[in-house]
Amino acid sequence: MNRSIIERDQDYVWHPYSSSKPSTPPLAVASTNKHELILSDGTALIDGMSSWWCTIHGYNHPELNRAAKEQIDSMSHVMFGGLTHEPAVMLCERLVAITPDGLDRVFIVDSGSVAVEVAMKMAMQYWQALNQPNKRKVISLRRGYHGDTLGAMSVCDPVTGMHSLFEGSLTKQIFVDEPPMGFNEQNIRFYVDYLDQQLSQHKHEAAAFILEPIVQGAGGMRFYSPAILKAIRELCDRHDILLIADEIATGFGRTGKLFACEWADISPDILCLGKALTGGYMSLAATLCTKQVADTISSGEAGCFMHGPTFMGNPLACAVANMSIELLSNSKHSESNWQQNVASIERALVDHLMPLSEVSGVQDVRVLGAIGVVELDAPVDMGVIQAICTKHGIWLRPFGKLVYTMPHFNCQGKDLTRLCTAMANAIDDYLKEDIEVN
Repeated sequence: MNRSIIERDQDYVWHPYSSSKPSTPPLAVASTNKHELILSDGTALIDGMSSWWCTIHGYNHPELNRAAKEQIDSMSHVMFGGLTHEPAVMLCERLVAITPDGLDRVFIVDSGSVAVEVAMKMAMQYWQALNQPNKRKVISLRRGYHGDTLGAMSVCDPVTGMHSLFEGSLTKQIFVDEPPMGFNEQNIRFYVDYLDQQLSQHKHEAAAFILEPIVQGAGGMRFYSPAILKAIRELCDRHDILLIADEIATGFGRTGKLFACEWADISPDILCLGKALTGGYMSLAATLCTKQVADTISSGEAGCFMHGPTFMGNPLACAVANMSIELLSNSKHSESNWQQNVASIERALVDHLMPLSEVSGVQDVRVLGAIGVVELDAPVDMGVIQAICTKHGIWLRPFGKLVYTMPHFNCQGKDLTRLCTAMANAIDDYLKEDIEVN
């Protein structure tokens, strides 16, 4: 007798952020198409998560498929040490052209966490090359998230980043309070003064200040004012500290600007990209830096940057990334209207989710670009709320007290209305069920 994929999964597979013996089994996906996950039983769910925020063009996109198929016939992979190839060079050219001014060198890696590790290593080697090896700590915002490898974890929020589980293994970094909430918040003087004091106190040991510009993602889905980001850029310059912008989640249009740094019209010294870089087709990330940072590192004792992933510059991933950027920038593609699409998603999220702010059990509702967040008064029961979402025909992956969505940019019209309506109804049903249980 054939065993189901879920039974086999539960015997052998360990999923992210889950027990090896989960109480709620995963859903089995047989295929994907445009905005939908097609389950093995034929059920179709609209994916409101963009597969953890990366599939901005939707699933099974014909142009991305074509780019992958064409590249695999000529070269799927070749080492990047001492060799180069057209897909990687073209990708680096394009990234330099579309990112904030001054980021002129690109180091291609294979995941977002590694992009952050590389950024931190760049900052440390930079100051070592300038004969200031004491500047090796990283300043980070509380409520931030930067990845799950040990170096990246060290700059995640100490509480939500689970530092207590890895006590003694993580580097002790410098944490400052998170920015006050509110994209349009104007009363920031007290917070900027506080940061000025903190950076002044730690400037002799701080190599860099790392942050997620405008949107703190997995640490709480918090939006803050562009004025704060602009002030931090000025403070880093004043106190001689490099600024690392982690745009792994916000890059490629998610907030309504191609990069969230554009809201404050600033450019970091080092920029981390990932997730949507390939449109969600495969893992690829990049760390960009200024020519000054790159040249200073290269003039140091080592004479080079000490990092080199095996799959760095993978041609197949680079070819798909090039097409994803092409889809966003070329007027002959409908996806080049991504700004209009994101604005349309923002309006729909506001219309359907904001009324929930009046519902008992809801603490806050916030929307920015193609990000919609409903914060409840209490942590959600994952098994219960996901079953309710599935019943309503959508896929969401809440965490903590947050039920949120980040739709594909081309999820428009009836599909967008269906997603937003179902999300609002699912939250309403969950809260009513919770009241009945208690």
